[in-house]
Amino acid sequence: MKKYLLIKNFYIFIFIISIFTILSALYIENIIGAQPCTLCKYQRLPYILSIFICLFGLKNVKNNFWIYLIAITFFLSFLLSGYHFGIENSIFPEFSLCNVDNLSILDKELLLQSLSQVPQNCKDVNFKVIGLSLATINVLISIFILIISITLIRNEKKNR
Repeated sequence: MKKYLLIKNFYIFIFIISIFTILSALYIENIIGAQPCTLCKYQRLPYILSIFICLFGLKNVKNNFWIYLIAITFFLSFLLSGYHFGIENSIFPEFSLCNVDNLSILDKELLLQSLSQVPQNCKDVNFKVIGLSLATINVLISIFILIISITLIRNEKKNR
């Protein structure tokens, strides 16, 4: 019974972190006005997915399948945010969707329209919390959740 309470609390914890992260991103974008880049928007997807995984996990606490899905989701989140962190720090080249190629547009109207809709550059950090970019914070959160998930999986395997 104690084991199931621990797993249930794990799902509730991940659910709260995911909701908080999504709401924070929306607040920063819509209230503060810091526009996200393409990778910033993609980094929201694992959190949205984890909300649903946690809801299913809470319905079926005895099935470890949902913990594995959380671990995979945040491993992918770690890779995505790590890549974004690498772009911000010039470790990796910029993602092709982060750059807008206006040079191939010949029509003057389309060129002006494309210039007015230029997305935020993935290399530029336009918002920081305690001196860390949001991609850096996402890397840390993803590693933390991944470590907790792996620890739960390893403990479950030991107790069998």
